[in-house]
Amino acid sequence: MPILHFLQNLDRNLVLAINHAHTPALDSVMVFASNRYAWIPAYALLITVLIDLFRRNALLVLPLVVAAVGLADSITSRLFKPFFARLRPCHDSKLAGLLHLPDGCGGQFGFLSSHAANSMALAVFLLLVLPQGRFRLTKALAFVWAVLLSYSRMYLGAHYPSDVLGGAAIGALLGWGAARLFQYLSARWPSLQ
Repeated sequence: MPILHFLQNLDRNLVLAINHAHTPALDSVMVFASNRYAWIPAYALLITVLIDLFRRNALLVLPLVVAAVGLADSITSRLFKPFFARLRPCHDSKLAGLLHLPDGCGGQFGFLSSHAANSMALAVFLLLVLPQGRFRLTKALAFVWAVLLSYSRMYLGAHYPSDVLGGAAIGALLGWGAARLFQYLSARWPSLQ
């Protein structure tokens, strides 16, 4: 299949270009961004803000945002990765010796990126649920974080661009669905008004 071969080569060339644009300072930033434990303080702050902002609706908004992120993680990790069994760039025999790997390699399969899916689910959910005209900085930071996190996965040789784009698409869809469900339920659940 010529188109499939072309897309695979494009993915390999792009991940090599991104990975080869490394510096020691960028290595530190990208390893930090990809570390799930680094997110805990930001998520704790976000939960506090959502509870304060939504008050009684927090009983609805928090489970929905957790569901969107959790589903994004589960669908990409437990469905897509084992089903497609696409090797990560760092496990690809054509690339393994060419990549700079400041954070090791990680799991064997990479399609789709869970990091991209999780962060995009959160960003889209916040964009749609936070009041319009307000919280512009919070919404912008959520998308900047999603982009940085997604880029870090390619920079570190853990994912191809198509892994990241696919993961971001799944995450965006789940974030949108959870936000729409929140809007529907909060308008119809009298005890939360």
